[in-house]
Amino acid sequence: MDRVFLDANVLFSAAYSKESGLARLWKVREATLVTSSHAIEEARRNLEDDAQKSRLEQLLETVEIISTWPAGELPDGVKLPDKDAPILLAAVAARATHLLTGDRRDFGPLLGKSVAGISVQLPAAYLTRKAAA
Repeated sequence: MDRVFLDANVLFSAAYSKESGLARLWKVREATLVTSSHAIEEARRNLEDDAQKSRLEQLLETVEIISTWPAGELPDGVKLPDKDAPILLAAVAARATHLLTGDRRDFGPLLGKSVAGISVQLPAAYLTRKAAA
């Protein structure tokens, strides 16, 4: 079973529009969706209206939330801005198999790679792989 950690931008995009294709993540069989309180707060801060915030809360009903994780150093060779380090550290603490992010700027060098045993992917890449399985 996959343990899929969702970055803030994935949560934001899924909640932004009720027609978001990212809502398909919630229908993937044999996957547990996980995120952190840090990612949730970032998504909430960026959502503009009550309908979007309500959608986020509905989506979170079936997501495992990691509220604490050990502060630590990033794995060797990994460089991330201070604002993104907690995302990777929380994914490690959550024992995630996948980290889904749309943040190409900061996570771009890690996309398609395994970091600390976690496959870092764009949501579309993960969904395509699951559809083909």
